[in-house]
Amino acid sequence: MQDLVQYTVRDGVAEITMNRGPVNAIDLDLARGVIDAYRRAREDRAVGAVVLTSAMPEVFSAGLDLKLALDYDGRQLRAFIEVFYYEMHEALYRLGKPVIAAVNGHARAAGVTWAVSCDMIVAAEEAGMGYPEIDVGLLPAMHLVHLPRQAGRHRAAELLFTGDIVSARRMQELGVVNHVVPRAQVLPTARALAGRLARKSPLAMKLLRDAFVRANDLDYRRAIEGVVETMCSLKDSPDSREALRAFVEKRAAVYGER
Repeated sequence: MQDLVQYTVRDGVAEITMNRGPVNAIDLDLARGVIDAYRRAREDRAVGAVVLTSAMPEVFSAGLDLKLALDYDGRQLRAFIEVFYYEMHEALYRLGKPVIAAVNGHARAAGVTWAVSCDMIVAAEEAGMGYPEIDVGLLPAMHLVHLPRQAGRHRAAELLFTGDIVSARRMQELGVVNHVVPRAQVLPTARALAGRLARKSPLAMKLLRDAFVRANDLDYRRAIEGVVETMCSLKDSPDSREALRAFVEKRAAVYGER
């Protein structure tokens, strides 16, 4: 676990670095490692802000490990989501300190979930981001709830229904990303922003962030639970199994009758 997620503190900022090469494909251990690091940052009195980033030079996270997903049935996928969605969001909800995603490289699907779950995003101008779940027989569950609220219904629908990968600059235009900078400047920019936040009153920042997440939670988590149920039902379907197998085998999927 310690090898998969690195936790360091400098100048009041905790840096949580994902380190599951080659592309930070998300499995249960990586998910638990990041969640444990969030909980550690919450209790760390030396920490006033958090940065989540990747040890991979050009990849933030490629999303769910699809070779594992191929083996999951709906029940097993639900067990994974209990950790990756629900435990992660609870850890972030209770953290009491601002969290910045330093997206140094490409982010896909659940890899984008890591980023948008944070309070702010600094992304590399070289990074591509997107939601290709539709092409592998899955649903972008969290993003069905999250993206329309940020980008608007119609623009969200185009991204989610096509699975297209777009630039970090485009994601900034859609309101998903805060800052877009050259890759070499992503971590310094995120550190500088986190450092500014860490120097503010810890009590005032905790109360501000707690109020912010409560005000914006609304029916968010309940809505996610609804789309997760649909996602897990889809996972047990022949179309989902065929799409995942085709992706792993690098061939075109052949679907049954509509």
